[in-house]
Amino acid sequence: MNHEGQKYEQSAKLRVSRRHLVLLGKLLVLGLTLYYLRQAILEASTHSTFSWGTLRQIWETKGVALFLAVTLLPVNWGVEAYKWQYLSKKLEKTSFLEAYRAVLVGLTLGFVTPNRMGDYAGRILSLHQPHRADAIGAILLGRLCQLYATVLVGSGAIAYFTFKYYVPLASPAGFSICLALLLLNGWALALLFSFHWAVALLTRVSFLRKWVHYFSVMGTYSPAELTRVLLVSGARYGVFMAQFVALLWAFGVHLTAEEYVWGVGATFLLKSAVPSINALADIGMRELSAMHFFGLMGQDTLLVLGASLTLWTLNIALPSFLGLVFVLPLKLSPSR
Repeated sequence: MNHEGQKYEQSAKLRVSRRHLVLLGKLLVLGLTLYYLRQAILEASTHSTFSWGTLRQIWETKGVALFLAVTLLPVNWGVEAYKWQYLSKKLEKTSFLEAYRAVLVGLTLGFVTPNRMGDYAGRILSLHQPHRADAIGAILLGRLCQLYATVLVGSGAIAYFTFKYYVPLASPAGFSICLALLLLNGWALALLFSFHWAVALLTRVSFLRKWVHYFSVMGTYSPAELTRVLLVSGARYGVFMAQFVALLWAFGVHLTAEEYVWGVGATFLLKSAVPSINALADIGMRELSAMHFFGLMGQDTLLVLGASLTLWTLNIALPSFLGLVFVLPLKLSPSR
């Protein structure tokens, strides 16, 4: 066999090995997703407030609230898909359906990775351009804008619980907490609108220069575009909150509108502030924070637990399972 023939044979073997590795990776994602879903279902089934009998009873007596929460599920991820479609247009034009598929793939891969890092891989692999990794900055910007919405409402929630249950506002401690929350939100907002300066500064640091292109897209969004992304993030936060409030009411947690908002806001903030190791850790932190804050308001923590577990099942577990349909045919090599 001549030299060219040997090179062709080696290349063919590499392609076969690569296909086997890709297939193995997809099967691993499939196995982990199904395993975490099974463990979550077993964990949830130990609580009487999350039994099929309870859900059937809620559907019969408060079906409107449960129907609203279910109806808002595609809206929730649809708003996120629109946001990703808008952010990714700096890299390539995608349709809304393609963006929706990318969000579901990212959700599935994030389901089995620490702190949902697989979300980056899922969205990157759904793009077609050769330099897909340059989308990291766009994905990060979307997550930061969503985090800002969580911090903004959560700050009000923290202030509400702190001043109502712990220290008065008209005190040195209360004034310091209020000032710290205002500075936190102001600093975060200023950071979001100054990424073009940050990218320019990083290019001047020699050992960081080779990494800048992964995040350089963050500096290309105008203030008007960033404002739009923030508004979309706020809209998605509102959808998520409406789902949780509807489920809380359905499970028998009856509060004023103000208490619903601050209870949910504090729950989401604490959940976002603590990194999660995997899907099971994620489910535990949200439930613990929800039970704590609503427990302060005198609510039955088991009812809160049932609503929170249902919210997780609707918004995370079910879409992650559906995303498997798009993960299996995913290609590592970009093509159009």
